[in-house]
Amino acid sequence: MKKSDFIVPNWPAPANVQALQSTRNKGYSHTPYNSLNCGGHVNDNPLHVAQNRQWLSRFLPSEPVWLHQVHGTHVLNAGVVDAAHTSCVPDADASFATQKNVVCVTMTADCLPVLLCDKAGSVVAAVHAGWRGLCDGVIETTISKIIDHAVCRAAQIKSADLMAWLGPAIGPNAFAVGAEVRAQFVEKDNKAASAFKAQDDRFLANIYQLATQRLNNVGVTNIYGGGHDEDFCTFSDEENFFSYRRDGDTGRMASLIWLS
Repeated sequence: MKKSDFIVPNWPAPANVQALQSTRNKGYSHTPYNSLNCGGHVNDNPLHVAQNRQWLSRFLPSEPVWLHQVHGTHVLNAGVVDAAHTSCVPDADASFATQKNVVCVTMTADCLPVLLCDKAGSVVAAVHAGWRGLCDGVIETTISKIIDHAVCRAAQIKSADLMAWLGPAIGPNAFAVGAEVRAQFVEKDNKAASAFKAQDDRFLANIYQLATQRLNNVGVTNIYGGGHDEDFCTFSDEENFFSYRRDGDTGRMASLIWLS
């Protein structure tokens, strides 16, 4: 992948669905957070983080609804949080929006960012799918919340109406995990066994395949991005991506989506 300021998802989303994936390029942060670190929780200089987010804001219609990600399955309606104008950063690992110009965001540095929208362009969502949240069902919970919210609005969205874009994450040749991680996934879904390849006393996990399985299980088959038509690996592409597993002390990229 060539050095780039942003990745624009390559998927057949409706024209009113806008999405951007930041890289580590541009920005104001110094080593080891160089340069466009969007994470305020990684011991970077808070002024630099604020400058990075301000630089990012020129490409967005409003301030993103930032989350305090905890590797769980809690999902927020970003439009409600945005309307409350709260200064608190809520604990959650996914958000969705049906209002225009409300920006959903997830931050990652090896974990998998999943962006969702429907074919009609009526809803968008951003999901932080680290292995714990992915295993516990953060993708399924987000989709369930989207469908339930549609019912409350007297609308109808089926999972088959949704499409997903999988952003940069640690690749299947780099994501080494213990047998206990594999066991947790297989316990939830036997098909998950095919996403792990034995390597000595550990396993190489394909987080893209695991996410695809979970999406397929709930009826989402239109899936694009990493592991499908893009070759992203945060661990191996040091020029473009932050990687916690590679560097330890490092920054975070932002995956953003909104309705225009």
